[in-house]
Amino acid sequence: MSEKIEIQPPLPKRLKEARVRLGISQKTLGILAGIDEFSASARMNQYEKGKHAPDYAMARRLATALKIPCSYLYEEDDDIAAMLVLYYNLDETNKKQVIDKILDTEYKNMI
Repeated sequence: MSEKIEIQPPLPKRLKEARVRLGISQKTLGILAGIDEFSASARMNQYEKGKHAPDYAMARRLATALKIPCSYLYEEDDDIAAMLVLYYNLDETNKKQVIDKILDTEYKNMI
């Protein structure tokens, strides 16, 4: 008999991490994402508990309010998630430098 392994989606954890890092309440986040103020707190609580998941359009609005890339909400690996946020917050010049450095390093490793 094989055990059924339940995989938890990363969105509830990532959503709460980003909200707490920004220092805002569930209600405030919900309102910033366009949820009615009377249901914002309850809906955000359900998202953070994993009882319900936002559709992609709502996830994008939440990410915008949280000042993070939407992909962060879905990334399973903690290190990659952290890198996504760091990269997202760079200006365009620094983003280009990071990409150039990665491509340069990757190319050198191929030779």
